Amino acid sequence: MYKEQLIQTHHRIAPYIHNTPILSSRLINDLIGADLVFKCENFQKMGAFKMRGATNAIMQLSDKQKQQGVVTHSSGNFAQALSLAAQSLGVKAYIVMPNTAPEVKKNAVRGYGGEIVECEPTLTARENAANEIAERSGATFIHPSNDFNVILGQGTAAKELLEEQPDLQYIFTPIGGGGLVAGTIIATTYFGKNCKVISGEPFEVDDAYRSLQSGVIESNKTTNTIADGLKTQLGDINFPIIKDGIERIIRVSEQEIVNAMQLIWERLKIVCESSAAVALAALIKEKEHFKGKSIGIIISGGNVDLAKLPF
Repeated sequence: MYKEQLIQTHHRIAPYIHNTPILSSRLINDLIGADLVFKCENFQKMGAFKMRGATNAIMQLSDKQKQQGVVTHSSGNFAQALSLAAQSLGVKAYIVMPNTAPEVKKNAVRGYGGEIVECEPTLTARENAANEIAERSGATFIHPSNDFNVILGQGTAAKELLEEQPDLQYIFTPIGGGGLVAGTIIATTYFGKNCKVISGEPFEVDDAYRSLQSGVIESNKTTNTIADGLKTQLGDINFPIIKDGIERIIRVSEQEIVNAMQLIWERLKIVCESSAAVALAALIKEKEHFKGKSIGIIISGGNVDLAKLPF
């Protein structure tokens, strides 16, 4: 039922995004014993897949809503994505960021024209600040992952991948807020040939894994992971899609994430952020189950603080 919506979404956002390259590595194939292709969203505008969803969400607003601007809370890639998408479409963007957010991320948001409002580093403080801006300015709140227009936008990455590689048996993604995974599930349903979606998740923030077990949205007591983009939790819009459509979630250790990240840097010769390496880490961990299979991996982003590389 979502096929036409996904096609329209892709057509709508195409002028504002990159159709990112697909890479492979014979050495990584030999290591896994399978045929791998990597959809490189680290080459997307602003350096991550989130540009897709942010653009689609803004484009779906009414003219009046666009005049009043958009607001979100994010310390990372969605902050940059919404800022750049809004700038591209001539819309004002208010970005609530925790006061602990790295200066490099704040500078990126400012560079893309976003107006930053700082708050305490708690989810409650972030939500309250965003609500206050929405009430004061009339700006429309856009959630980084629990918004159907955002989810459709994120699904265009897997759609592009399947258009070039129609026979993939699996697509691996990282899982955090759930927008990319839900979008990927929608894309594989309509454009794959019995293609299954598997996600990698750090043990340190395994709320999505536990949510699948319990059937309700779980949260994390601590978020002590190098994969800073995966510290968010699933939402009521994307969780039902994930629950119905995901094959499984494979949990990985911090060292497994670092090893996969290093492998991508060394063998594909590309900049990949730690959160993005989680998908490959999950495949490596259980590679014996995927021998001889045709597998796509979405490298979700490449926004890295080069002063803090873990290897």
